[in-house]
Amino acid sequence: MTIKIVLADSHPIIRQGLALLLAGEPDMRVVGEAADCGTTIKLIQAFSPQVVIMDISMPDLNGVEATRRILSQYPRIKIIALSMHSDILFVLNMLNAGASSYLLKDCALEELVRAIRTVVTQKIYLSPNLSNLLVTDLANKFSLDDPGD
Repeated sequence: MTIKIVLADSHPIIRQGLALLLAGEPDMRVVGEAADCGTTIKLIQAFSPQVVIMDISMPDLNGVEATRRILSQYPRIKIIALSMHSDILFVLNMLNAGASSYLLKDCALEELVRAIRTVVTQKIYLSPNLSNLLVTDLANKFSLDDPGD
């Protein structure tokens, strides 16, 4: 099975670079590139991709709202957030919106490919650095002083 992918990022060089890199994966095909949410939805309608790689900073709608809108219409699509923002609130907002993965733009191609292959199997993928951040944040929210007898 070939995994069809739409790239949604406001920067052409990011989209073009990702498309070139992913072209080397025999089981993946970039079917479209979009600079905004409206175009992303049109590409989804036209090509029925399994995965959308979404930037958080988009010109018409931010990635969180775009993710919500896309998944409300196309719940089977897997959204991979690819962002420069490592703040816990960005990560949690994207995951709460329904994203299946959150990666930082400084990740290696191998990690992006691993994330794509993971989310199409109905699993969530977080980079190890973000997993550590989320676990630490979660642990800090609960006091271990009172084990709850």
